[in-house]
Amino acid sequence: MNTLKAIKLTILALLIATGLQSPTVQANSNVIAVNYIHGESDVDGIKIAYQRHIDYLKQFSSKLNLYFETSINFWEYGAENKHDTNFVLAMSPVVRYQISSTYNNPLYAEFGIGISLLDDTQFAGKNVSTHYQFEDRLGLVYKFGKSRKDSIALRYLHYSNACFKSPNPGLDFISFSYSTTI
Repeated sequence: MNTLKAIKLTILALLIATGLQSPTVQANSNVIAVNYIHGESDVDGIKIAYQRHIDYLKQFSSKLNLYFETSINFWEYGAENKHDTNFVLAMSPVVRYQISSTYNNPLYAEFGIGISLLDDTQFAGKNVSTHYQFEDRLGLVYKFGKSRKDSIALRYLHYSNACFKSPNPGLDFISFSYSTTI
């Protein structure tokens, strides 16, 4: 997928997400997220995710949040005339903890470990050995807007097979995300 197609897909997802917003945020909510991801060796991509937030962890602390994310990732590496692409499906449980508030809006730290399925095991000059990879994440999330239904996030993502098969070089990404409750 070329960069122009990725931009068009991102804009389309944002327009759909904006049109589907609900007027209030409830404890159990559905969220759509669009992520720009950048990895080592100039890998770029987009990640479109659906998150189902549930209030199960609220019984332990009002600052805890749990969500399950399902995503589709499109990665691209290299120049226009000679490039490599990869398609990735991922599912991950994620725990968030409110660490602060800024301008009366919550700031969260989050972590999660899930699974992913890569279309190609040879990508960006690396042999990652297996189609199945773990998706690890650490992030900061800032909620804002009317009823706090919008958020931006900065995340570190790591994909590897946890040494189940060699080689296992892993793939590392930084992600910038916008999400909204639908």
